[in-house]
Amino acid sequence: MKYLDKINTPKDIKDLNRDELKILCEELREYTINCVSKTGGHLASNLGVVELTVALHYFYNTPQDKIIWDVGHQTYIHKVLTGRKELLPTLRQYKGLSGFPKRGESVYDVFDTGHSSTSLSAAMGMARARDLRNENYEIIAVIGDGALTGGMALEALNDAGRSNTKLLIILNDNEMSISKNVGGLSRYLSRLRTTTGYISTKKDLEKLLNRVPVGGKIKGILKRAKDGIKQIVVPGMLFEELGLTYMGPVDGHNIDEIIDSLEIAKHIEGPLLMHVITKKGKGYKFAEERPKDFHGVSSFNVETGESINNSSFSCSDFFGKKLCQLAEKKENIVAITAAMTDGTGLTDFAKRFPNRIFDAGIAEQHAVTMAAGLAVSGMIPVVAVYSSFLQRAYDQIIHDVALQNLHVIFAIDRAGLVGNDGETHHGVFDEGFLSQIPNMTVLSPADYEEFGKMLEFALSFKGPIAIRYPRGSLMENLNNNSQEIVLGKGSLVEEGKDVTIAAAGRMVKRALDVREILKRENIDAEVLNLRFIKPFDRELILNSLNKTKKLVIIDEAPFYGSFALSIKSVLPKDTDLLLKTLPDKFIKHGSIEELLKENKLSSDSIAADIVEWMRQL
Repeated sequence: MKYLDKINTPKDIKDLNRDELKILCEELREYTINCVSKTGGHLASNLGVVELTVALHYFYNTPQDKIIWDVGHQTYIHKVLTGRKELLPTLRQYKGLSGFPKRGESVYDVFDTGHSSTSLSAAMGMARARDLRNENYEIIAVIGDGALTGGMALEALNDAGRSNTKLLIILNDNEMSISKNVGGLSRYLSRLRTTTGYISTKKDLEKLLNRVPVGGKIKGILKRAKDGIKQIVVPGMLFEELGLTYMGPVDGHNIDEIIDSLEIAKHIEGPLLMHVITKKGKGYKFAEERPKDFHGVSSFNVETGESINNSSFSCSDFFGKKLCQLAEKKENIVAITAAMTDGTGLTDFAKRFPNRIFDAGIAEQHAVTMAAGLAVSGMIPVVAVYSSFLQRAYDQIIHDVALQNLHVIFAIDRAGLVGNDGETHHGVFDEGFLSQIPNMTVLSPADYEEFGKMLEFALSFKGPIAIRYPRGSLMENLNNNSQEIVLGKGSLVEEGKDVTIAAAGRMVKRALDVREILKRENIDAEVLNLRFIKPFDRELILNSLNKTKKLVIIDEAPFYGSFALSIKSVLPKDTDLLLKTLPDKFIKHGSIEELLKENKLSSDSIAADIVEWMRQL
């Protein structure tokens, strides 16, 4: 690596000329591909922003100037350029480099991100703080075209446009295709409108017309004529109407054009949106051809682009397959996704029932209320969503679905710890925030047979209902788990006489593993599969407790939002009870097993705690 080896901070980039910057970009691509091929991660998006990231750090004086990355999964290049080059091989590994910006990791990461559509609001806050303190530095927010579909981003755009606050918004557009003729014309018009000469001339002309008796009428005519032309030929008219200056499109892989555009942008007052066109997966054939497959990848062979770890059949796969089977029998079943058709297992559903699936974009609030509208109109909407993303629609779940007791099914993927994406993506809060909502029913399957039955149960249910299931796979068959789903009823999985272990979802498998470990200590444990988180089977628990006299509850959720705490509240006060939950903190990234071990929820940790606890009773 001729130039990359010399880069330790952004200041080192400024010593390179334009031609050397281009070589650096190719070296960055090669280095990133090699590292991510071993660790896994978000590859396509990072390859698409190489030139943009280099140009930003070349032109601006970071960290004094602030770059806020929306979502943040496209910041690998940023991390390499800001002193973390040697750490990239530890990306997303336990106690290694995070896959997202983290303020605790570097002064160059000025805002923690992980979910989309947040950068503009954060940037506005930082810009206003700068202005209140009379400080002088630049604020740059980088947001993708997908993230711009989020309502929060549109709210921030509206606020920015009326604020006259100096702020650069870079719209990283990696989907839109612009032909040469339209692109060339729009670039020409944009540059004409955003040069300092044009801006000053426009202001001088307005001042002159204001002094003329009929100037107001002339100015109105000129404005209407200008706006009419702009509406026809200028692609950024929407942003202009919101009060932002629009600039672009800019070739996001032409570093000269990006830097020159940044120079122009620096002299424009108020909020400016620079439209940058990039290509996902740029520079790596397989990622360019299959950007969806390389959005988030596990380790892969660089030469072939093929995954090294062939993933097993997952809960998402099962959900998609089962929903297709059910949709064949019920024509009023519809699926809703928030830009996650592939991720939630709905790819086949979209192919087989294209008129019965609705992609809301990155807009979970809209997705949930749209589901409410479908439900009130006689359809059965199934909202397939990651647990951590459902958090964004909490008010809509309460106000638009549960308050009206509407039959909306929430298929909550990635419930529980998810591993390497870390604290912004762990699905550990839905259990708590859903359980406190009136009319809401919450289930969690322990195996695939149970999962299928829960989906069938949910279709015939009346009212809002959520099925939460983990990333990865479940058990194929659980002992004594063949009975039908009955509201609020769990099942006895294994009988025992010394202690009761109650769990739900994938933690039932862990409870069975703990039972086997306890056998070595001559402890005979009874295992309960609760099935329902709300309402839970109080009768099943009390009957078992009457026999064993001791109860252990395993719950992959923070203590204060756990069903373990809910169960504790209804038990006799003298119950011998051990609660095994996640701690009251945000869990970092790492493999699921590493995180469970660290937080004393591994099978060995739970068994050891039970043995020690029983000795003290």
